[in-house]
Amino acid sequence: MLVTILAFIIILSVLVLIHEAGHFVTAKLFGIKVEEFGFGLPPRIFGKKFGETIYSLNWLPIGGFVKLYGEDEAGGGKPEFKNQNSKVKTEDIDRAFFSRPVWQRFVVVFAGVFMNFVLAVAILSFLFSAVGVPISGNKVSVDVVVKNSPAEKAGLRVGDVVESINGASIISTTQLIAITKKHLGQEMVLKVESKSSKIESLQITPRKVYPANEGAMGIAISQNSTIKKYPWYEAPFVGTKEALHETYLIANGLVMIVVQIFTKASIPSDVAGPVGIAQLTGVVVSNGPFAVLSFLALLSLNLALINVLPIPALDGGRLLFIVIEGVFRKKVDQRIEGYAHAIGMAILLGLIALITLHDLYRVFTGQPLLPK
Repeated sequence: MLVTILAFIIILSVLVLIHEAGHFVTAKLFGIKVEEFGFGLPPRIFGKKFGETIYSLNWLPIGGFVKLYGEDEAGGGKPEFKNQNSKVKTEDIDRAFFSRPVWQRFVVVFAGVFMNFVLAVAILSFLFSAVGVPISGNKVSVDVVVKNSPAEKAGLRVGDVVESINGASIISTTQLIAITKKHLGQEMVLKVESKSSKIESLQITPRKVYPANEGAMGIAISQNSTIKKYPWYEAPFVGTKEALHETYLIANGLVMIVVQIFTKASIPSDVAGPVGIAQLTGVVVSNGPFAVLSFLALLSLNLALINVLPIPALDGGRLLFIVIEGVFRKKVDQRIEGYAHAIGMAILLGLIALITLHDLYRVFTGQPLLPK
């Protein structure tokens, strides 16, 4: 339990700190004054000022934050409004966040999302290079042979590779299943290669009627696979492609979640909040460090995608107001933006609370974390 808690805290901290580092670095590059870079969330334990920035350690050991000089109250989601110029010294007004060009503010806000995507690409690239990725082959192996089944009577054995059926080469499990269904009750000739590389021809008649868990021939099959490792110079391209593909799948999943919430007024069983993620962390940790890295990459992509959504209180919401300002050449009224972010935050916190209750219900009722 302790290992799971520590791993959960470390994973979330890495995700959020990488995100905040994106804001921090870009702000520094543009000459925007950064007042504080905090590790963990307030209240503060202690802080040390280096140059003009306070680097602090805070009591809540999850994530972190960046406080930009002259950051507008609306962008921070605070429904308190003051004259921005009154908070900023005249000599430093050019270094205040709100006074910078639209494109610079856009880059600073977007940098957090970008860094989460970069983290995922870096992890996936490392895994593809150091560990490799399973690549489906073009052979079908027999994994299980049911006792007294047509397969056993025909002499089929575990480990045999099905080369062909009635002369047609077999290169996939779906192909083998399709051909078998077309020949129920009819004799088929299977050409198989045994573990000793011996080639044999077997006659087998798949059943028309059979137990649901046995299949027509009475075998379990799988597509063989090999592990492919990519060279270091190729891995980043493969990692980027995989990250984009995973992001697409996550986006589709988010759409389905929203549709179910509004059409069925229920949360999908496979949606997890903080409690569910903590549980998953325990499962992942038990599978080793490479599984943890893969999990971290997936969570980083989730965080990037959710944060870029044009929802007030998220980075995407702030980007939306910045884009509106850029298009219409006029800053959105600070009160309107502030209340939009405050309402958005309230909705997000309510949704998180609802999902957390769903997680707790699953825990106390003994429901499985992952669908079987």
